[in-house]
Parts: sequence; C-alpha cells; structure tokens
Amino acid sequence: MEKRTGLFAGDDPFEIARRWLAEAEPAEVNDPNAIALSTVDADGLPNARMVLLKEIEADAFVFYTNYESAKAQELDGAGKAAFVMHWKSLRRQVRARGLITREDGPQADAYYASRSLKSRLGAWASAQSRPLSSRTALLAEVAKITASKGPNPPRPPFWGGYRLRPLEIELWADGDFRLHDRFQWRRDSPDTPWSVTRLNP
Repeated sequence: MEKRTGLFAGDDPFEIARRWLAEAEPAEVNDPNAIALSTVDADGLPNARMVLLKEIEADAFVFYTNYESAKAQELDGAGKAAFVMHWKSLRRQVRARGLITREDGPQADAYYASRSLKSRLGAWASAQSRPLSSRTALLAEVAKITASKGPNPPRPPFWGGYRLRPLEIELWADGDFRLHDRFQWRRDSPDTPWSVTRLNP
C-alpha cells in the first residue's frame, strides 16, 4: 500500500479531518465547519442542506438541530446520512457517510448552554421546517419565549444532537490538471478496522 505523506499523513481519518479543519479556520471567511448534510425521506427522495459540524470525536462527527424538523425526521427514519465539508480556500474536502444516532444527553445540554442566549431562545421559538405566517410572528414568539423562559432557558426537549459514525470517509485535495488526490477509508461496521484505498480523480 502506498505510504501517505504530506496532507494525507497519518492512519486516523478523524485526526486528519481535525487537522484540516484547524488549517481552514483562519483561511475561511465564514463557518469553516459548515457541512452539506444529505438525507433521504420516506420515499427515498434526497434532501440536502448546510449545517454546522460542532465536534469531530474519536470515531464520529456531531451536529445539532431541532428534532421535529424535516431533517431530523429523515435522520431518524433512515438511520443513515452523508455529508461533504468543502474548503474553497484550501481546495480540500472531507466526505463521510454512515450511521446516525441521537446525542440527547449531557453533551447536548453542555453544547446548548454554550450558545448565546438569543440562540438558545431561538431554538425554543422556531418550529423548524414548518410553515411560518410572517417574520413578525416569529419575532413575537421569541419575545413570548424570552418572557417565559428567562435568562437561563433549559435545552428544549425537541432539540439536540446527532452523531454520524461513518462507514466511509473520503479525503480529497485538489491537484494540478484536475489530477486530484483522493483517499477513501472504508469499514463494514463502526467496530471493524478501516481499509484505505487511493481513488482515481
């Protein structure tokens, strides 16, 4: 097997992804942790949207959302998802697809508590993905929640995290003449070893 050096040095794809994200933080103007998250609905129709990746764990990727949103219904329904994280400034990307579980415990509580007060109140006020009559109505709901929940609102029971444990991770870096470098980590289950393959551009 070809020895990976430079950008791809290392045997742990999560560690490489963390390193790349750290390198992107000073280079990307906005949201270097943005990912395009893909799901499918009950009919198998794909859906995609941008969300913020909040943690790269030892063996998983974690993000947060409203559990009553269309996104969450699709995540819960399929139990699988995929994402791509692309840094235009670095000309690199990370792709992952795998199994989904909820992060609905102390870790979710801690992340929620770390958000700004306005963001915490907004999580209570927004019926994410569902019809909204007007922005005025949304702001009125925020004011109502602010009055009722006070300065230290608890995490809403309908809001929390998801953990994606990948069965595939692909690390991609731009190459001259579109001869890009691509390495794919694959495993049969989250508890089995990775196999690594260089892919054609």
